[in-house]
Amino acid sequence: MGNWVVNYWFSVLFLATWLGLNVFLFVHAFLSYEKADKYFYTREILGFCRHALRKQLDHNLAFHKLVAYMICLHTAIHIIAHLFNFEHYSRSRWATDGSLASILSTLSQQERDEDSWINPSQSPNMTVEYVTFTSIAGVTGVIITIALVLIMTSAMEFIRRSYFEVFWYTHHIFIIYFIGLGIHGIGGIVRGQTEESLNESHPHRCAEFLEQWDDHDSHCKHPRFEGLPAESWKWILAPGILYIFERILRFYRSKQKVVITKVVMHPSKVLELQMSKHGFIMEVGQYIFVNCPSISYLEWHPFTLTSAPEEDFFSIHIRAVGDWTENLIRAFEQQHSPIPRIEVDGPFGTVSEDVFQYEVAVLVGAGIGVTPFASILKSIWYKFRHADHNLKTQTIYFFWICRETGAFAWFSDLLASLEHEMEELGKVDFLNYRLFLTGWDTNIAGHAALNFDKATDILTGLKQKTSFGRPMWDNEFSTIANAHPKSVVGVFLCGPQTLAKSLSKRCHQYSSLDPRKVQFYFNKEDF
Repeated sequence: MGNWVVNYWFSVLFLATWLGLNVFLFVHAFLSYEKADKYFYTREILGFCRHALRKQLDHNLAFHKLVAYMICLHTAIHIIAHLFNFEHYSRSRWATDGSLASILSTLSQQERDEDSWINPSQSPNMTVEYVTFTSIAGVTGVIITIALVLIMTSAMEFIRRSYFEVFWYTHHIFIIYFIGLGIHGIGGIVRGQTEESLNESHPHRCAEFLEQWDDHDSHCKHPRFEGLPAESWKWILAPGILYIFERILRFYRSKQKVVITKVVMHPSKVLELQMSKHGFIMEVGQYIFVNCPSISYLEWHPFTLTSAPEEDFFSIHIRAVGDWTENLIRAFEQQHSPIPRIEVDGPFGTVSEDVFQYEVAVLVGAGIGVTPFASILKSIWYKFRHADHNLKTQTIYFFWICRETGAFAWFSDLLASLEHEMEELGKVDFLNYRLFLTGWDTNIAGHAALNFDKATDILTGLKQKTSFGRPMWDNEFSTIANAHPKSVVGVFLCGPQTLAKSLSKRCHQYSSLDPRKVQFYFNKEDF
């Protein structure tokens, strides 16, 4: 009897426990991914710990995905185990061979006790579909499985990039998923022998003498079973409370008044908003979530701060890449309409906060991915203006890769100011920047070649000439490694995944095996 119960229920119970653990981790991962601010699930919590430990929080999105995959895997195995179990139940209910399984399947009829059953198939004609759609466990299992399928399919990169609203709203079905998971075990379909019955009829002693149950000379009675208590709610209670608390706090912060002090339209459909907000304190490279109620009450989108902590305002640059951003830019372009109201939540921490912890920093921005580095470069400008002696960074290499020439106008004034500032302070070698244009034709290249001898670049107006094509990363890393043979170099990227793989590979390739020599550490912005 004990072996029969273990064989039938062990896989289900074991996998249910693993599901609970993964859901517990999933809620935490969701919190860290879903706008977890710098007071809770961000890297500032571990600010007093080693850099290597704090750095792990920057992988919250990868952790979020990994846990989601594990939930899907264990859900699939959990469902398959249930289907096999129900098949065994059906066979046991039809069996007439007097085996332990067949006797246990008719136990409730023998005892005239409707609650003593262990086989959910109460009659030979009861199908799996009937049990599934007439039990709490079955109905909630179907609901949370459908919810999980919708969440996972809508989170595919193609849908996320092309139909963000579908991804955004469907992802919040997780609320239904967690509610269904919390009550999934209430029906008690997973059952075990009662304490009283275990004392009267211990499985190891009585399973082999099933013909003698309830005989006067036998110490074994008919076993009785009861539904095991639900456990899944315990896994989601604590993180669920934290999530609700975090949402309340975010709602309070987002309702604080935001004043738009300046609106600038840049080339290539890029909108710059400068804003002020009471109690707003930021660090370089951080980001905020922005909501425009006139466009959507529920949609919040992340944007990296392009202002420096030393400035009396905070700013973002918004490029038109979807319906929401296009509608926002269109709303601000309407001259005779009032300025739309903006709600802001944040700021939130990122890997770029650590840029000044490295002796040498390599900043790589692709297109609008330059935004976190604009904040860093502005902050450097202020640090030099105020003679900040605590600045650990000795050299910065900045690479900006753009498809079109108009994009360089976003921060060309900032780079020009930095050029002038470094020359005045005699620190020309502090900032080494390179601009790369990937979307060019022969006319642009020919015009640049004819004017190559001019003091400034014809495309940007800067002293640094624009390069055509993509960087030769092997040459760049080799040059940096030779120039700083004993330094710790932090490589920071805000750009596509293909570029991330390439830079990560180079960081590993050009790091010395000797820890006392040059070491490259790769960091990538993730949203």
